[in-house]
Amino acid sequence: MSSSALLSCQLGRQLTHKFLCRSFASRPSLNEVVIVSAVRTPIGSFRGSLASVPATKLGSIAIKGAVEQAGIPLEEVKEVYMGNVLQAGEGQAPTRQALLGAGLPLSTPATTINKVCASGMKSVMLASQSLMCGHQDVMVAGGMESMSQVPYVMSREAPPYGGVKMEDLIVKDGLTDVYNKFHMGNCAENTAKNSSISREEQDAYAINSYTRSKAAWESGILAKEVIPVSIPQRGKPDIVVKEDEEWRKVDFSKVPKLKAVFQRENGTVTAANASTLNDGAAAVVLMTADAAKRLNVKPLARIVAFADAAVAPIDFPIAPAYAVPKVLEAAGVKKDDIAMWEINEAFSVVVLANIKMLDIDPSKVNVNGGAVWGSTFFFSFFFPHPEYLNKTEITITMVITMLTLLYTLLV
Repeated sequence: MSSSALLSCQLGRQLTHKFLCRSFASRPSLNEVVIVSAVRTPIGSFRGSLASVPATKLGSIAIKGAVEQAGIPLEEVKEVYMGNVLQAGEGQAPTRQALLGAGLPLSTPATTINKVCASGMKSVMLASQSLMCGHQDVMVAGGMESMSQVPYVMSREAPPYGGVKMEDLIVKDGLTDVYNKFHMGNCAENTAKNSSISREEQDAYAINSYTRSKAAWESGILAKEVIPVSIPQRGKPDIVVKEDEEWRKVDFSKVPKLKAVFQRENGTVTAANASTLNDGAAAVVLMTADAAKRLNVKPLARIVAFADAAVAPIDFPIAPAYAVPKVLEAAGVKKDDIAMWEINEAFSVVVLANIKMLDIDPSKVNVNGGAVWGSTFFFSFFFPHPEYLNKTEITITMVITMLTLLYTLLV
């Protein structure tokens, strides 16, 4: 071994010993992470009021609104993570587009996260980890989706005689179980069968979700989390969208009469008890507790713990039941300590199955309604399913509501 190589190895061992001993000899001290603002756009119906607005623009609106609500300079944001599932046609680096559209500096790094329905929530988790470890001190995380603008595609192969078949990327990239080669709605049907959850129970849950959403809007609580979206009109005043669309469209009398969509014989999942397709975005500003003090910002909430769980793809509806015990243990709390739960409503059966498996009080779950009347990808925060707001929407609604409660849990 050459002397230089030996020196390199010795130096490497010394540095490894130094940093491992310093950081991992005992449990490392992590930064406390807080949420200081949480906003979202209204949730537009598929091909509805927000159909002309690209996902990246919706993301810009959410990011800018979150930073403004936090009351901090744009240059304080050190990095941005945004969940975005259906990226085809959006152009390079969607999150980069969104943050620049929000006015953040060119020097701000960006990463786009795809964890399907949990994309927005995962962006919050990853940002929290970065803040806890001291890599950054102020970040924005969220989710954005425009299902109305998702394109159709065709193969690059030479067109065969008789023409080519176009594929809808909403279905192909967002709503198809690639392992079993069927729609996610069939996974929901499988869970309903295995959990003995009837069509009537699913319909009742959907109606209750819409009813809670209506009440939340009429009480004004949801307006607190929404940033209006202005849509320019040629030769006319801008159209300003201020509230979600789906909850106003439902006709409860038709819910029991709808046909099952995915399984014709003995099917239970319908267009009413499954989430709809939507457009929207959501974002939160997270920072270390030290940064909050430095910037004189009052936190809304603290990130206590988070966890992931994985199951067989067909069983995705019950994955939350496996993540919850992990996060409760990490937080050092018991199930009975939780004052409010948010469970993503990709389908009514998702919430019903997890309520049953976890044995939790239904009255504490999704108290302001949920994604069954919207898309799930959008936020990972709040309600709708812009497939993937990514549950960020759930996070935001929880932040707004939980200010008077002890603990909340998002799954």
